[in-house]
Amino acid sequence: MVQSAEVVIVGGGIVGASIAYHLTSAGCRDVVILERESHQGKGSTGKSMGGVRAQFSTPSSIRMSLYSIPFFRDFEERLGYPSGYRPQGYLLMATNQRQMGYLRSNVVIQRASGLETVELVTTEDIVRTVPQVRADDIVGGTFCSTDGFVDPYSVMTGFTLRACDQGARVFRDAEVIAIDRDSNGVSGVRTSAGSIATRTVVNATGAWSARVAKMAGLDLPVEPLRRMLVPTEPFDKISHGAPMTIDLATGFHFRPEGLGLLMAWCDPEEKPSFNTNFDRAFVEKVLTLGVARVPVLEQVEVNPSRAWAGLYEMTPDHHPILGAAPGIAGLYLASGFSGHGVMHSPATGKIMADLILKGTTDLIDARLLDYNRFAEGRMIQETAVF
Repeated sequence: MVQSAEVVIVGGGIVGASIAYHLTSAGCRDVVILERESHQGKGSTGKSMGGVRAQFSTPSSIRMSLYSIPFFRDFEERLGYPSGYRPQGYLLMATNQRQMGYLRSNVVIQRASGLETVELVTTEDIVRTVPQVRADDIVGGTFCSTDGFVDPYSVMTGFTLRACDQGARVFRDAEVIAIDRDSNGVSGVRTSAGSIATRTVVNATGAWSARVAKMAGLDLPVEPLRRMLVPTEPFDKISHGAPMTIDLATGFHFRPEGLGLLMAWCDPEEKPSFNTNFDRAFVEKVLTLGVARVPVLEQVEVNPSRAWAGLYEMTPDHHPILGAAPGIAGLYLASGFSGHGVMHSPATGKIMADLILKGTTDLIDARLLDYNRFAEGRMIQETAVF
């Protein structure tokens, strides 16, 4: 292991890899990524649903998507590695006028923020797009054609490879056990594989970021929340070109995956924990909701042993915490994405590289997402969380 580095990024998932890529692209070559596992992507990155969308409810989330989605589109051209971006869209379906009013309000914010590909759709539009949907209670919805899906593991790998081409180094099996400080701030990190002297540490450890922040004496309001995903066996009764389809009435959603479908739902009874065991009872829950909205799903076959669980990293307002940690010079935070880490990873890399190297960024108003917003009562609720 190296003796020193200009920047040490703790966490080798998609967010840490993007930060390393953007830093090295901006000329900061002396970058180290520390990954506690033997391989990157064994945390939340490799367990993500891979959705990418700009249909959010706040300008900061939308602007992060407007940077990230074209980045995914051009990923292979720019980085020489595939992102797996498929612009099949996100279809949000409303079953009452309250939900429809919410979607209309979001579209106003989205268009004002520069999203041109979102549109209000009718019940008839929805049935044309996904004919298998039970639509007797659907009053309308929204659709954005540039939303879609990516391959998170491939994106993480692409970011990492290009960052290393540009000077970054990755150390695996290197769990951080301490962050050292002196009178000037952060002075280094100690890991299970050795120590590195540095004046800049980035905490990009996802659901585990509160634990890492505690090593530097900072309380971080990020909690892990289990999220379970259920793939079906090969299924051809729904088009493999279908969009991510979301029932706002229940939160059930699905998208094509391989030769089948990938189904998801945020169980409101789930409590914060680091539990990543898949609960087989969840299969019946998600299928019950799925069949109620898409009756043909009664014919799908599911092998519970192929299903999995990962962790969301939740903040009180469902926005990430980005930027310098107050009172701890040299400590930077990039966590709390509340399920949006993969889709916002390109923007996060750009924002963090800007803040570390220049102290400011023009991509968003960084103060909106800083650590101090919680104590100062400046939280901005992102309500479009699925």
